[in-house]
Amino acid sequence: MRLIFAGTPEFARVALEHLHAAGHTIALVLTQPDRPAGRGMKLQASSVKHYAMEKGLPLAQPRSLRLNGKYPEDAQAGRVAIEVAQAEAMVVAAYGLILPQWVLDMMGAAAAPGRPKQGTAPAGGSAAHEVASVGASKHGCFNIHASLLPRWRGAAPIHRAIEAGDTETGITIMQMDAGLDTGDMLMAHMMPIAQTDTTGTLQDRLAVLGARLMLLTLEKAAAHNLRPVPQQAEGVTYASKIEKHEASIDWEQEASRIASKVRAFNPFPGAAASLNGETLKIWMATALPGVPAQGTQAGTILLVDAKGIAVAASNSIVLITELQRPGAKRMSVADFLRGFDLRPGMIFGKQEA
Repeated sequence: MRLIFAGTPEFARVALEHLHAAGHTIALVLTQPDRPAGRGMKLQASSVKHYAMEKGLPLAQPRSLRLNGKYPEDAQAGRVAIEVAQAEAMVVAAYGLILPQWVLDMMGAAAAPGRPKQGTAPAGGSAAHEVASVGASKHGCFNIHASLLPRWRGAAPIHRAIEAGDTETGITIMQMDAGLDTGDMLMAHMMPIAQTDTTGTLQDRLAVLGARLMLLTLEKAAAHNLRPVPQQAEGVTYASKIEKHEASIDWEQEASRIASKVRAFNPFPGAAASLNGETLKIWMATALPGVPAQGTQAGTILLVDAKGIAVAASNSIVLITELQRPGAKRMSVADFLRGFDLRPGMIFGKQEA
């Protein structure tokens, strides 16, 4: 199939690579403009851009696609590029820009008003589930979304699922409409969240799953064999964008919530706490059984050894196993203790934004 692909981070690059390798014609790649990053704040290209350039794929990086927005010239250039591509469908994965209605219309997206009465969402399981055939010369815009919709609509579904302590998530392939992840579901597949999963490890697995489901969706679209299912009204949650100030650990919370937050914010932005005026990044932590002694201040270090740093939380205990000083590498506790004096009785504070 002749496709336009819109995506930016590594999660999206995996999908683009699978689509390209499967023989689909990538007529245009849309990705966000290069952003300053790293200590030198030098402009860095996205993972999707790197792949597109490596394979010689047509590439555009508009700052916006809103024709009446802040960057109308970019949007108009993007419109011309989309028209020239003459694609049968657009695949979107973590693009980071909103697709305005004109893009949906140009790609032949079905109008949301007047669609069928809400049905039953596909259940998660060990096999993919199919979720009025979509049969037209253009198949619209397909989105690879990293949750089981309608749970965790929005920008950061993987982070928020781990932070909330969810035990499962998944991929939903959605027919895009003008709403925020409100389109009809086409395919869905459940994936368990392990107690040791971070956003990084879970994202890697979901990226591969999303790519595979997208390939299957395109096969069914070509055969006019897709069965869209409207999302249920019940169970909607929103995964708001991760802000750096959220990374600060609140030691007054339960240990399980703190440990979930640490895993959710790994690798970005990294959970943070202060100790003796220094900001430390906490990369791995688990909740321990037992409770601190009555009257112990939250954040107090209870025990220090090579296996971990036990810290008092709210009526519970957190065991830190990997952390990092400013300007240093991430380290196990055993390595960290060789250059940092930690003793029971020291108190971690909340890192202020």
